[in-house]
Amino acid sequence: MKELKKIKFIFNRPERPGMVGDGFRVYNYFPSGNNIRKEVSPFLMLDFGASFYFPPSDTPRGVDVHPHRGFETVTIAYKGAVAHHDSAGNSGIINSGDVQWMTAGSGILHKEYHEQNWSKKGGDFEMIQLWVNLPKAHKMTPPKYQELTAANMPKVILPDAKGQVNVIAGDFNGTKGAATTFTPVNLFDMKLKAGAEIDFTTPLTHNTTLLVIEGEITVNGEKAGQHDFVLFRDNAEGISIKANEDAVLLVLSGEPIDEPIAQYGPFVMNTQQELMEAIDDFNSGKFGKLV
Repeated sequence: MKELKKIKFIFNRPERPGMVGDGFRVYNYFPSGNNIRKEVSPFLMLDFGASFYFPPSDTPRGVDVHPHRGFETVTIAYKGAVAHHDSAGNSGIINSGDVQWMTAGSGILHKEYHEQNWSKKGGDFEMIQLWVNLPKAHKMTPPKYQELTAANMPKVILPDAKGQVNVIAGDFNGTKGAATTFTPVNLFDMKLKAGAEIDFTTPLTHNTTLLVIEGEITVNGEKAGQHDFVLFRDNAEGISIKANEDAVLLVLSGEPIDEPIAQYGPFVMNTQQELMEAIDDFNSGKFGKLV
């Protein structure tokens, strides 16, 4: 096992959740309230919709039509079902274990909401949405949509049925992830049984973080409980995890994008001029149409 990464800090979820539209009750781990943009690049935002019961509704809750440019959105479903439509003609439904990876690139309109049949039944809903930055060279890439299903997700099964790692993106101990990315990124969805132990590495050049979705773990010698966020230092490559109880966690690492960031709401560019152009293009209908 390689030298273990030191932990910079561990913090629990924000005190209060916020609502995104009327269907996503989320805790924002960054950027709100945590000045860690450089330490988490290329990730721009992490919203965690911790498990929450939504009662049945004939009108699906969600977020209506809105624009994006200059980055990617990654939605990971743990409980419930999310439907998506966008102005590039893409649509899809992701259920528990599925991932939706949307590249906004040069500009897109989309909407996300509880899938209609699920909405009529109601139930526990849990999800994560990440925003992943695009480098300047790819800010204006054509929009793209990747629907990554649980059935087709590359998996690493731990010995003695102690759990599994769903490799969403990157490389986990030689198993390649499902998603294509513009810069080096690792996303590992781990489901561990109590007592499971797992060792792996992320590159020294990557910023590396971890979110405990359920349960409690010991990671590199320190305890992290339910909804704790762990930020690692870049001193080494090794990560060693023991599940103190059944646990679900998401590991994120990525090569930082060392470029200026100019952001206005759903537009993430490199300069203020590019932001103004994004707003003008949106207002003039260049992002397409979606109803």
